[in-house]
Amino acid sequence: MLLTLDNLARQIQSYQPQVLKSRMPEAAVLLAVTKGNNPEVILTRRAQHLTSHPGQVAFPGGKRDKHDLNLYSTALREAEEEIGLNPWQVEPLGRLSDVISLHGMKVTPYVALVPEALEFSLCEEELDAIFTVPIEWLLEDPRSHTDVIQLTDTSKIYVPSYSFSEFTIWGLSAMMLVEFLQVGFNMPIDLYQQPEGKLLHRPLRPLPVF
Repeated sequence: MLLTLDNLARQIQSYQPQVLKSRMPEAAVLLAVTKGNNPEVILTRRAQHLTSHPGQVAFPGGKRDKHDLNLYSTALREAEEEIGLNPWQVEPLGRLSDVISLHGMKVTPYVALVPEALEFSLCEEELDAIFTVPIEWLLEDPRSHTDVIQLTDTSKIYVPSYSFSEFTIWGLSAMMLVEFLQVGFNMPIDLYQQPEGKLLHRPLRPLPVF
């Protein structure tokens, strides 16, 4: 798997993501991959008392602050605040495509390598859990079902939903994982192709237009 991580670095570094030009509010997340023989991605679960997305699984990250030099700085700052990840431990690889949340936020994911067996420090004001998911497990496409999200009358996307231990990974985080697995590991997975298995159709939820 170490050779796979070498390939991941090359793939992400040479990737040309989709960059959206807009005046939407901006946010960034850190898709951190642990080094070692069994690499994993680091995820969090938002605290139940939050007014925005309580209990939802997400990558460390958040809104851009006016003092952040750039969006990568946003991702690093938020990861340090939320899970205690020291920025000096982060080896950046590159970024994935911008994703627009249904609430009108443009979110930029940054992929990076971090040491394995990290000591996390959970921010209880924002989170109630930090956990890791093996990449080998994700590459098996162990989705419990697929959310069919209707964007327009003629456009839809197929977003996997994963059940891992007590956690459900779905929505925006699952969309980012699809691109990560597709680009970094050449996995034949696509948001625009209907997969096999159970489909759960969601009502029309058009993306915000600015």
